[in-house]
Amino acid sequence: MKKILLILVLVVFSCKSAQTLPDPLEAGWEGEKVCEVLSEMKAQRILKCTFPPNVGHQKHYHKPHFGYTLAGSTFQITDLKGTRNVPVATGVNWSKTEISEHEVLNIGDSTAVFLIIEPK
Repeated sequence: MKKILLILVLVVFSCKSAQTLPDPLEAGWEGEKVCEVLSEMKAQRILKCTFPPNVGHQKHYHKPHFGYTLAGSTFQITDLKGTRNVPVATGVNWSKTEISEHEVLNIGDSTAVFLIIEPK
């Protein structure tokens, strides 16, 4: 019984991290918003997130989503895998099927713009 209770407590605390972080719209950088709602409907929300050079996105979580790069740059990304520099090209898309969390910083010399489409 004690073993089952311990496992349950560990599962709850491991899931708690994303729940206590802001979502992409709530998260900003140095008190300023970086994402805006382009469309919100019953089934989905579409965000446009803009990152000039030296602007990032505080640690936040994403629900499963689809993303598209309108304008690329180079980012420093910190997530559960560590910190790395990643060039992100214009026109790149990605999707996540599970909850994820990260913090990013535009270390490039151009403004990056992303669309994030989240099913509700």
